Amino acid sequence: MPYADIVIAILGAFALAWAADQVTGRRGLFATSLVSGVATVAGWFLAVRVFAVSTMDGWIWVGWSLAASVIALAAFFLFRNKR
Repeated sequence: MPYADIVIAILGAFALAWAADQVTGRRGLFATSLVSGVATVAGWFLAVRVFAVSTMDGWIWVGWSLAASVIALAAFFLFRNKR
């Protein structure tokens, strides 16, 4: 399957968003999915285009993408407005 790494990154980002939503008990899956998805794309951009530690042929960028998603979700729950 030539696009397995992309599918794994997308499913991993959604799984992280779902897990973050369940752990916090907020029931705001759209917001966490949006944060996780944008961070996943940013992690890919940093790994492939900025720092050039990986190419689209490897799997290293998937780890970078999911790590960026974890960092963004943590920042989202830490710094968001709590009315």
